[in-house]
Parts: sequence; C-alpha cells; structure tokens
Amino acid sequence: MHSALVTDFYSLTMAQGYWLRQPGQEAVFEMFFRRQPFGGGFSVFAGLETLLETLRDVSFSSGDIDYLKSLNFFRDPFLDYLRDFRFTGRLWSVDEGRIVFPQEPLIRVQGSLIECQIIEGMLLNIINFQSLIATKSARVWLASNKGGIMEFGLRRAQGPDGALSASRAAYIGGAGGTSNVLAGKEYGIPVMGTMAHSWVMSYESEEEAFRAYADIYPGHPVFLIDTYDTLRSGIKNAVKVGKQLASEGKNFGVRLDSGDIHYLAVEVRKILDAEGLPQATIAVSNDLDESIIKTMTAAGAPIDSWGVGTQLVTGGSEASFTGVYKLTAVQDQDGGFIPAIKFSDNPEKTTNPGIKQVWRIRDRQGRALSDVMALDTGNDEVRAGSRHTFWHPSGDYRHVYWDGEGRPEAMLSLKMENGGPCLDHPPLARIKEKLRAEFECFDDSYKRMLNPHVYKVSVTGQLRNLKLELIKNYLGDL
Repeated sequence: MHSALVTDFYSLTMAQGYWLRQPGQEAVFEMFFRRQPFGGGFSVFAGLETLLETLRDVSFSSGDIDYLKSLNFFRDPFLDYLRDFRFTGRLWSVDEGRIVFPQEPLIRVQGSLIECQIIEGMLLNIINFQSLIATKSARVWLASNKGGIMEFGLRRAQGPDGALSASRAAYIGGAGGTSNVLAGKEYGIPVMGTMAHSWVMSYESEEEAFRAYADIYPGHPVFLIDTYDTLRSGIKNAVKVGKQLASEGKNFGVRLDSGDIHYLAVEVRKILDAEGLPQATIAVSNDLDESIIKTMTAAGAPIDSWGVGTQLVTGGSEASFTGVYKLTAVQDQDGGFIPAIKFSDNPEKTTNPGIKQVWRIRDRQGRALSDVMALDTGNDEVRAGSRHTFWHPSGDYRHVYWDGEGRPEAMLSLKMENGGPCLDHPPLARIKEKLRAEFECFDDSYKRMLNPHVYKVSVTGQLRNLKLELIKNYLGDL
C-alpha cells in the first residue's frame, strides 16, 4: 500500500500536466460522502490511522518508475521528479471513530496540486472501505442491544488486505474481537474462536470431542452442537460435559451455526436451565446481519453473543461507501486561495466551495442537534450565545435557527504537517470507547434500522452566499 502506484492512471497524467504547466501551485481538496449506506441514519468514520501511515511512507520505487517508463506516456524529467516524490502536504480530519453525515468534509488536504492529485485513489480506497465496515459493525452492535459481537469473516473477505482492514474497522464499529490472528497481532484486537465441525467429526462421538476440547481449553470452552442433530444429540452431549465442568467450578457455552437459530436457542436455553446450568452461554452464527439480529433480540431470543462473518466484512447489501474527493480551492498568483466549485445538472452533485470547517452543535444537555459547514476564514465561526440561521446545503430557501445554546465543536483538526503525523494515534480500544460514548449523544431516531430520522447538515449564510454567487457567475458565463 506504500507504493504511489495505488492511484488511478488519470491522477498521474494530470500530475504530469501540473508539473509541466503549473508545478508550484497549491490546492485544497476535501473528502466527503454523498449518502448514508444501508439506508441508515449515521456512518462511522474509519481508516484514518491507515491513511496517515500510508501517506507518511508513500513513494515510487525504482520498479514503479521502470513500469511507468515502459508505458511510453510519461516524460523522463517527470519520472525523475517522481523518483523523489514524497507527500509533504497538510491534512485535517475528523477524529477516527466519529459519527459522520453526508456532504460534510471528513478530510481536508492542502498541498501541491501534484501530490493532492496523486493520493486521491489511495485515500478513497482506504477511507471508503473501512468506513463502510465500521458503519456495518456499529449497526450490528446496536441491533444486538449492544451485546457481544465476534467478527470472523476472514475466509469471505476480499483478499488478505481486505480481511485485515475489515477486522480493524469492525472492531472500531463494535465487534468485541476477531478470528483473524494477524489482525490481532497487527492491531491489538482480541482474538476469539471456538471450534469447527471438523473437530467434532474427527472424534468417534460428540461427547468425546467436547471432553477433549474442555481438557485442553478448560477456561470457558464453547461447544459447537449442530454437527449432527442439535436437540437430539449436540445439546445432550454438551450437558454431560458441562455438568462435570460445573462441578469443578467452571463454566462453558454452546454455539449454534445452522437451522432455525431463534427456535433452537430457545429450546437449548430451556434444556440448559432444566439441567441446572443457567450460567452456560449461547453463541450463534450462520450468515447473520443486523436485520436478523434485530428481529431476534426484539423477540427476546436468549442469545449471549453473535458471530458475524460474511455480512460484516463485505458490507453485505451495500457494495461501497460513497466517498468522493473534490477540489475546493486553488492558489492564486499572490499565494491566496480562490474558492472552486463543481457545478452539476444534478443539484446534489454541486459541491460546496472554499476551505471549510465543520461544527457540531448541541443542546444544553449535550445532545447533537446538527452539523454546520462554515468557511474556515476566522470570521465565519459558529459561536455559542448568539442566534444563527443555517441553510440547506443545496442553497435553496430551507433553513433552521439555532439560539446558540450548548457549545459548538470543531470537527476537523490538523493531523499531518509537512507530510508527517502531528500526534500519536490513539489505540483502537480507546477509539471504540469514544464511539460508544458518542452514540449516547444522538437521539435514538437517528439510530433506527428502518426509516431513521435524517440528521441535519447545514451551511452558514456566508458559505451559502458564496455558493450561490459562484453558481450565478458560472451561469452568467454560459
């Protein structure tokens, strides 16, 4: 991932053009996304640490340069420039693990046009995928009534790097651990697992398989009870071994991986309780997603933990996060920055111009009310204690009032200076803890699985006026 060839071809052709015609010009780009995935009411921003590490080390190797030369498309002096390429710009970002919403900038990059363009592909690749999976994981966690989630999607993930990135993002979003041992080593994520059907099938009987496993791992063994017949065989053998463990002061659990999970969990719970084993836990798996989990928790299914694989690490029904990376300002001859706008026949694709900050406003109790985009000029701050009018990002007549209660929070902060990270990145466990705390600041209506309430993202009057002025000027030139 540290190869600068992780980019789109047009980024390199444009970079050569910038190098030939405007080599020293700086620019500002912003990354934002267009709509919430999964039909949900929120997203979770993830992938920042991966991005910062990549930008710190990104370069073109001699092999990369040889490959580009073989294309017969790039001039030798430009290739010589790329040999020494390093990212030297500045980067502002939302903190990793924050709850975010469409249209607002999540990342702001300032640097030469060349370097800003070259990093576009890798930035979007990293942030889009990890934000998608972190959002999915958070939805699964909320659907489970904030229960225990184990991510074990390694075998269904999109390649080794996809598996690692998914494990990392899933942990941020809500998973308590992963089956991916390399992710455990690289990111400090707790590794978890029970047994596969092959363990049970390798013994002459289920009881023998369970006893052997309990002898080897006596701490809290979890027996997979659906290899042959869950109710007529699996749970009965688990109870035999479980009673012996209980007599020794030890606990155990069972896992269901097929059939009608809800029905079987209810029946298994009845048997465990009737046998004097109320402390025994029930874990379930089998192609689960947040909709299935929500249905079972709402019906009171006696399930203690959930194993989620394919639907979690691939995004399930949602193929991608809709993040984009757009130019918002370019440097003029005097060193200042001119706001830039992409004007589109589709109003939702018309960008918000200029260098911006995002402010999260709250009520007196600390509950989030709205996010507001403002020009980061020093005189367009969102201040507490005074009445404000905020406008819909499309620039039309829709607006809301805020009386200045609560304390606005600036969401974007400097993360890279001169191509190097400014601060140490917090541990993943702390990021997850902060995310869980932040969920408590949002009304439950934004967290609904179906038909969530739409959280307001607005713009200040100054930003609205700038956008309308640029649109007017553009239309006047046609």
